Amino acid sequence: MLDYFNQSLLFDFTPLQLLFSALVFAWSGFVRSGLGFGGAALGLPLMLIIYDRPVFWLPVIGAHLLIFTSMTLLTRLKNVDWHYLGKSAPWIFPAKLVGVFGLLNLPNDWLVIIIYGITLVYALLWMLQLSIKSAGGWGDKFLLTLGGYVSGTSLTGAPLIVAVFMNHVAKSRLRDTLFLLWFILVTVKMSTFVAFGVDLHFNSALLLLPMAAIGHFAGLHAHDFMMQNDTLFKRVIGAVLVLICMLGFWAIA
Repeated sequence: MLDYFNQSLLFDFTPLQLLFSALVFAWSGFVRSGLGFGGAALGLPLMLIIYDRPVFWLPVIGAHLLIFTSMTLLTRLKNVDWHYLGKSAPWIFPAKLVGVFGLLNLPNDWLVIIIYGITLVYALLWMLQLSIKSAGGWGDKFLLTLGGYVSGTSLTGAPLIVAVFMNHVAKSRLRDTLFLLWFILVTVKMSTFVAFGVDLHFNSALLLLPMAAIGHFAGLHAHDFMMQNDTLFKRVIGAVLVLICMLGFWAIA
């Protein structure tokens, strides 16, 4: 039987790797709670520079997401748009499962290239002040399906899904609806990991939890400010992510 509480892989990191890991998880938590999405999309590329194994980082990110989204949702389930969540589910969840199986079967270098490639597309869109938009109908279904698949392989499908949800869910209910969606999607991923005997790295998740918590609560307080300055925030972060992706591609070349 797999020992999910084995010694943390973080103990093999250098002090510099540990420092950067702590800072990246604080950043990831800040983005997730501040924007309501994007914690993995803006954090995972940095994590892969520290240690280039997505199957190590994704369960850790997933554990944190389950903890913090559930804490936020405890008193806010009434603010969730259940109708649109149910309407979008048949397009997102089957693609999610296909993506998870891809994650478990694709070579590591392919996964890293896919993650950097997806992040680079987001980064260029944000830097150039362009946005992913859907005209509705089959365009919505395509983005939801693609977002579900990308979420399955790397947890970075949020911008694709958000592009659709923001057209159908009131802004005041958007973050809570997305939080519940992320909770369900990550539960599916983590359950699949368990079914296939993937190490969930619980000890590593626990060690990094305090830094993620600092970022999470800072993001909650900064949410309104970030929403008012959403374009500037994304433009600056987009430029930084382009550089990170270039470094990532160079490292695996």
